[in-house]
Amino acid sequence: MKANRSVAVLAVLLLLEVFCTPLHSIAQVSEKVHRVGFLGPRVRTDVAPYVDAFRQGLRDLGWVEGRNIVIEYRWAEGNADRLADLAADLVRIKVDVIVAGNTQAAVATKTVTRTTPIVMGTAGDPVAIGLVASLAHPGGNVTGLSYSVGVEFLTKQLELLKEAVPTVSRVAVLSNPANPVHALWIKDSNLVAKSLGVNLQILEARGPQEFDSAFAAIARERAGALLVLADSAFALQRARLQGLAARSRVPAMYGSREYTEVGGLMSYGVDIRDNFRRSAAYVDKILKGVKPADLPVEQPTKVELVINHRTAKALGLVIPPRVLARADEIIE
Repeated sequence: MKANRSVAVLAVLLLLEVFCTPLHSIAQVSEKVHRVGFLGPRVRTDVAPYVDAFRQGLRDLGWVEGRNIVIEYRWAEGNADRLADLAADLVRIKVDVIVAGNTQAAVATKTVTRTTPIVMGTAGDPVAIGLVASLAHPGGNVTGLSYSVGVEFLTKQLELLKEAVPTVSRVAVLSNPANPVHALWIKDSNLVAKSLGVNLQILEARGPQEFDSAFAAIARERAGALLVLADSAFALQRARLQGLAARSRVPAMYGSREYTEVGGLMSYGVDIRDNFRRSAAYVDKILKGVKPADLPVEQPTKVELVINHRTAKALGLVIPPRVLARADEIIE
């Protein structure tokens, strides 16, 4: 009987201890909440599919926003000059890792921190521009996914453009001098063009205020086609670029499907959504203690060719069947 009474008393004491424990003490033993910085060169509404892919990648790995992870977003709104300050702000609030949305975001973040881990969502030629020591052994605090290595995409884009418009002999190339990887691509572009039997007209634009002069130069030099290099500042203005190309009646090739979805003729490039989904795995490993220096940089696994058939018809352009057959998607 005494034994039963002792057990009952012990149970009551345990219950009292639980109910009297301050809530902040209980919280102390709950799951740790990690803070992840996301540095975007554009605006969130413009890149929602990429952000959603990243967040889904985190969920697939067991990270739940508000429970064990918080994402701090910073958006440059198309102004690359803001990236360094935004990156510095993320470092100031002591995030555990920063996801850099593009090449310029990764470069800007590396200039303000050599200790906070940086995950590239998509960066062009990360070795050539000094973001990492090598793909296999990044070293330092930067790792993640590349957009390209060398001029492989530029070569393929020009090849497809030449196949789609066999008579073209002069191609205008729109580049952004503020994008560090564009200079590298252009450096070797003439060798690529020569092998295809075309001449290149290199044009520069830092933003929409320089688009009109670039297209005036295209008309003046009578370029038969246009290649728009992959760039966030350009992508943010993709509808305007496509409109200028349509009015100029210039067949154009772009670096991502975003352009063909708003009426661009062709795009060939990385499936950026897949890159951002995969970048979540890097964040996961870093939050679990792996150093960025020990995580090899991965190259794209999904590349897509998208053709807007409606635009081709509007231009009076007949895309050869062999090119259409290679398309991952044809927009009718």
